[in-house]
Amino acid sequence: MELLRQIDGYCERVGPDYWAEPVNAVTNAAFVLVALWMWGRNAGVPMARVLSVVLGLIGIGSYLFHTHAQVWSAIADVAPIGAFILIYIFAINRDVWGMRTVWAVGATALFVPYAALTIPLFQYLPVLGVSAGYVPVPVLILIYAVLLWRRAPRLARGFVIGATILLVSLTARSVDEALCTQLPLGTHFLWHILNAVMLGWMIEVYRRYVSDT
Repeated sequence: MELLRQIDGYCERVGPDYWAEPVNAVTNAAFVLVALWMWGRNAGVPMARVLSVVLGLIGIGSYLFHTHAQVWSAIADVAPIGAFILIYIFAINRDVWGMRTVWAVGATALFVPYAALTIPLFQYLPVLGVSAGYVPVPVLILIYAVLLWRRAPRLARGFVIGATILLVSLTARSVDEALCTQLPLGTHFLWHILNAVMLGWMIEVYRRYVSDT
């Protein structure tokens, strides 16, 4: 793997310079700010604090990617996102479904084959097909919302809101290059801002459930 190979995948980037994507880079502060806010709200919920830390790392990793724009920084970008997804699923499996830890881990691991099987299908979606690698997430959130509607209706409604925000966010990510001629700045920065809000909301939804039970 060529870790130093340059990557140019966004409308705002027009060269290899460090500040070639200033808006895409700076808007990652949204992740860090929301992470700090959520950290302060989750003193009594250890797993929510873990998620808050990972949320901050998402912002740092994405900042590195939109400044260095190389293979190694792309890994730094996606790794915390993957970690957040898996930790969140584990937390819901354990603390909402009431699974024992070993079963919660096993159920969480099923996300990998689920994503592997569905991503090729989601590539055929209009607009969102560009972001097929992320589409399994809002779909899974909605599946959980349906399954939990009677057991935990407030949590389920929170999941629907989170999935809706994420779908809007994914749309902004997906049309970035398609609208590049009309919007030279691109729309990827909206993915950062909306995603920060969405992930913070998902932590808050989990926190409320745990605090109320």
